[in-house]
Amino acid sequence: MGKIPEEFLKSLSSRMEEGEKVLFYASADRDDSGFCDICLAFTGKSLWMAVGPKVDKKVFRGFVNRLHLPEIPESHDYEKYTYSVVSNSEVERLEVINLVSGGQLTRVSGGQSFAMCSFTNAKAKDVGTFVMLFNRMKENGELTEEDLADSGKNEFCPKCGMLYPDPNHPVCPRCLKKGAVMMRVLKMAAPYKWMMIAVYALTIGAALLSLLIPTVEGEILYDETLTPGGKFYGQIVFIVLLIVLCRFLLLAMNVASNMVNVSFSAKLVYRLKTTVFKAMQRLSLSFFMNKQTGTLMTRINSDASGVHYFLVDGLTYIVTNVVIVIGATVIMLIKDWQLMLLCYIPILVIVFYLKKKFKVLGKFNWRRFLRRSTLNSAISDSVRGTRVIKAFGREKNEVERFGKINSNFRDIETAFNKQISTIFPINALVINAGGIIIWAFGGAQILGGVIQFGTLMTFINYINMIYGPMASLSDFVNWWANCMTSAQRIFEIVDAPTDVVEPETPKDKDVMQGNISLKNVSFGYDINKYVLRHITLDIKAGSMVGIVGHSGAGKSTLVNLISRFYDVNEGSIEIDGINVKDYSFEYLRKNIGIVSQDVYVFMGSVAENIAYAKPGCSREEILNAAKIANAHDFIEKLPDGYDTVIGPGGHDLSGGEKQRLSIARAVLHNPRILILDEATASLDTETERMIQEGLEALIDGRTTIAIAHRLSTLRNADYIVVVDNGEIVEQGKHMELLQSKGEYFRQVQKQTEALKVAGV
Repeated sequence: MGKIPEEFLKSLSSRMEEGEKVLFYASADRDDSGFCDICLAFTGKSLWMAVGPKVDKKVFRGFVNRLHLPEIPESHDYEKYTYSVVSNSEVERLEVINLVSGGQLTRVSGGQSFAMCSFTNAKAKDVGTFVMLFNRMKENGELTEEDLADSGKNEFCPKCGMLYPDPNHPVCPRCLKKGAVMMRVLKMAAPYKWMMIAVYALTIGAALLSLLIPTVEGEILYDETLTPGGKFYGQIVFIVLLIVLCRFLLLAMNVASNMVNVSFSAKLVYRLKTTVFKAMQRLSLSFFMNKQTGTLMTRINSDASGVHYFLVDGLTYIVTNVVIVIGATVIMLIKDWQLMLLCYIPILVIVFYLKKKFKVLGKFNWRRFLRRSTLNSAISDSVRGTRVIKAFGREKNEVERFGKINSNFRDIETAFNKQISTIFPINALVINAGGIIIWAFGGAQILGGVIQFGTLMTFINYINMIYGPMASLSDFVNWWANCMTSAQRIFEIVDAPTDVVEPETPKDKDVMQGNISLKNVSFGYDINKYVLRHITLDIKAGSMVGIVGHSGAGKSTLVNLISRFYDVNEGSIEIDGINVKDYSFEYLRKNIGIVSQDVYVFMGSVAENIAYAKPGCSREEILNAAKIANAHDFIEKLPDGYDTVIGPGGHDLSGGEKQRLSIARAVLHNPRILILDEATASLDTETERMIQEGLEALIDGRTTIAIAHRLSTLRNADYIVVVDNGEIVEQGKHMELLQSKGEYFRQVQKQTEALKVAGV
């Protein structure tokens, strides 16, 4: 929430009682009359606020590196601030009222709200965290480690000051230890260690054998076989057969290594993609709310392939060439140390050059990923939103939008490829220069009688074996940069903390009764923007409760909290007297069924879509569920009945037909608690009436929570709750609410008038 200014702390200490100390602090930047510096502090006993003098204008500093660039100096004489204090016992809670470009902090005392100060969006997070900590301390009497962890999230790397790509996953790509990432990647291949050992054993064997071939084809062939007086003089057939045998064994080892590698690589890619997909299933809905579909698809497909290519191709390439380079160096050192030193002059130049390119390529790879993800997301959005695009005639606009995104991706690809394309020519130039030096120096030694021609040819072969990897080192740089970037993004998902954590020791019961109790529940998707405020509600087992309200009032959020798709910020939700946080996910999902207004149909047959709620069910159970949902008749008219393939690429269903399949799923699920979130929104009045008749049998004896805009569908509800602006404004039975002529009565009147206008 920001570091407490030392001068403010000194000034406040002189005003506090002895023994008091600041527990947490925040700053705001406005009051009712304009911009000013405001300090908020809570000591446990008192809530302090210090207001500084007014300023003519607010100066925005822009985005700066907080660690390495000096901020604009500020001087505050805190003795001239106006201090106000309220006793902790007088404050019931703090609240934030959201405004267009910021918000207002208020305190509730004696049931009344009092404005304290205002703030811009730049201070919204600090003030929101301050309010969260204050209210939690008022509720629980103390702060837990979880509370402090929520308030201690930093957006910047403490080492280099770089803004984290994902604030919820504080990993800095710049400071991340590549070696640690590589070791973790290798651990993912641990289940296939024997296959890896076989691959690398064959690879090392082939590398060692290849070190023998230059000596046989050079020194032994020229100096010992073709030169009079050599050990094998005249035995050309034997040496040729030896060369053929060596080449054949090398080929056999490479073929065997490739065959094992093919099987190993397929299994590794499978494991990588499964690991990422499994991690995604573990995460809560809030994770997916902040991610685009194309980005997640890129992480499962492209990133897994990036790691795979390095492990399968890049790592074997490294092992092979490390063995060859070390072996060739030792052999050349034994034969002629002067020539060996000349060989390494170009290598040192190349290594120094590539060391600089490593960092540049890493940055380019990260940008390529971001723009590729944006490109994939644009394609995904366009395909999924084709109906909307055509309905509004926005095809040309979509082409232009895609063109801009595609051009951005083209630009980064061009820049990246330019970097890669410059590496190879420079490497080749340095290597060719080194080769010329070796030929010149070696030729002089031959003329001087120091070495023989075969020895020089052997050296040339070994030099080529060393220079070969250097020439293609750009490929290795590319593999390494791709692997590290891909691995980082994979581990971001694998390590991503979930907002909704399953208890270590669940308190699951044998049978769920269905009594639901919400106690002073407050929740917001953002820390300073509550969607629900202080909701207290009791729902008896077996009853049907209707929830009504305007769009955006918080109705769907309320049932999402009961299902524990999200956790409450304040208060608690209990089912049968036990906090929902103490139940296992499996137990909750088994006993809570949801029919949402947003229906998704999976690729597969109609029967498979219905049976998704209860795998292993019989055909008769599917038919019965479809009949209750009034879906049987239209299913029978499909080309293949219940075996008709629907979903992406399959038979297209109308919105009402999809909705009835969703209801059939819930019927088959047979939950103790049934949530109907606009379950009949896509149906015509007649079909809705028939489904309501079928649902009566399902609702009987179950706890049912129904959200509906058509208020007529809630006439038979045991209880109706009216939600407005995140709060319960009315509750009671249908006739009671009509007689009270409050918000519910006004909504019924509006709908009745609208129906009359429509001629219904």
